[in-house]
Amino acid sequence: MRVKIAASILSADFAKLAQEIKLAESAGVDLLHIDIMDAHFVPNMTIGPPVVKCIRKETRLPLEAHLMVDKPEWFIEEMAKVGVDILTIHIESTRRPLCLIRRIRELGIKPGISLNPPTKVDKIMRLLDNIDLVLVMTVNPGFGAQRFMLETLPKITAVRRSLFSKGLSSVDIAVDGGVNVDTAPLAVKAGATMLVAGSAIYGSDNVAKAVEDLRKSVEGVWWKP
Repeated sequence: MRVKIAASILSADFAKLAQEIKLAESAGVDLLHIDIMDAHFVPNMTIGPPVVKCIRKETRLPLEAHLMVDKPEWFIEEMAKVGVDILTIHIESTRRPLCLIRRIRELGIKPGISLNPPTKVDKIMRLLDNIDLVLVMTVNPGFGAQRFMLETLPKITAVRRSLFSKGLSSVDIAVDGGVNVDTAPLAVKAGATMLVAGSAIYGSDNVAKAVEDLRKSVEGVWWKP
């Protein structure tokens, strides 16, 4: 299985965002990861649907919007309108995740569920039959360039084992936070199939080489049942 690489625009230069998107696209990333933060669910604020709409015009790459917000239900309809392909909500942000997941799919978008480092993986297990993506936060969310938390690796494996037992091989497990050439192989060996990388890509002087190096770091690495 080819591991997917998602470029996180949180680490891009927003003064030249269109150019940064083109760099990632030409480097061969598989999709763009867009963090939507509200300064309530996490201690940071980023962008909203109007900027995502502009991003959609600049690329044909799939867009995954990661809702790190207190009220994800407020954003679902708008995100559908601006053309995201995957919409990920946090299990910690809602008491009715299945309802929101079903609404996301009704709107023609692939639903994802994310969990923070302190959250037990049991919280999302009942949702696995209804989603296309599990996003495991490998840092405490809110800011880029943080250290990968090695203690999250068993959670990745627990999700992968559950997906395997259910025959849900098409569901991706993404890791987000501190992903680089050293931590990527650990995440993939634990069961990840998607790497969300921000500073490892946009912090490099050569984006194409950074993406190539990430791919090379996980060649021949896979999760074994």
